[in-house]
Amino acid sequence: MTIFMIVGLLTGLFTPITAAAEENNDSSPQQLKVYQEDVTGDTAKETIKLYGTSLAPDSDYYADIWATISISDEAEWEIPYEGGYEPEIQFYDLNHNDVNDLLYQSATGGSGGLYHYHLHTFEHGQLNEIPLPEQESVKGEFKDGFQVAIQIDHEQKPAIVDVSNRSSEYVRLGIYDENGKLLDKTSPMIAPIAFFEPVKISDRKGYGLKSYQQISGAYRADQLGTVETLWYYENDQWLILKTEWLPS
Repeated sequence: MTIFMIVGLLTGLFTPITAAAEENNDSSPQQLKVYQEDVTGDTAKETIKLYGTSLAPDSDYYADIWATISISDEAEWEIPYEGGYEPEIQFYDLNHNDVNDLLYQSATGGSGGLYHYHLHTFEHGQLNEIPLPEQESVKGEFKDGFQVAIQIDHEQKPAIVDVSNRSSEYVRLGIYDENGKLLDKTSPMIAPIAFFEPVKISDRKGYGLKSYQQISGAYRADQLGTVETLWYYENDQWLILKTEWLPS
């Protein structure tokens, strides 16, 4: 199944707050979910509550979303997130420090099934955000003969996608002539990584992330395929274990 999504680019600020802190000023916050997970490494489960404020009374879209993490009876941490649909937090040890991290996601509601993501972790009593991986090596190029070259790794030969079955559309758009000669240097549309799925690598190595990145031709709906990449976090950086091209 082809997946076309985007990752939220806003970085939430997070600060410790006390139980006596001023309540959220919005008049209609809703408690969406409650989790019990050990995210600090103290062997006790913390209470993580996910809140949202609806855009409108009859809307399923939450304009503001945030989570609180209760560390003790007197203090807690708060993480603000972007708005979205169906927000949730998953708990996996993705940085391999033997403590579960918080992987947030919410759907933007776009026609392509787009998502926002954030990854947070506790280390040495502090809450930090881990930047999610970016696939920088993927490139695409239209070629003569109604072909598109997809380069997913500089050490591999590019994958060739035959788009002759949609040649009339490319001719109409002025990208090719009727004989398949390239007329326009327009590049295929490469979306950023937008969907992440936690994946168990092995019993010894633990969990990594699998990402999905959509590539389209002349326009978004002109889907060519998806780049799937398996990532592993080590020494404060994301390493690519495997990447492959799956044509539509």
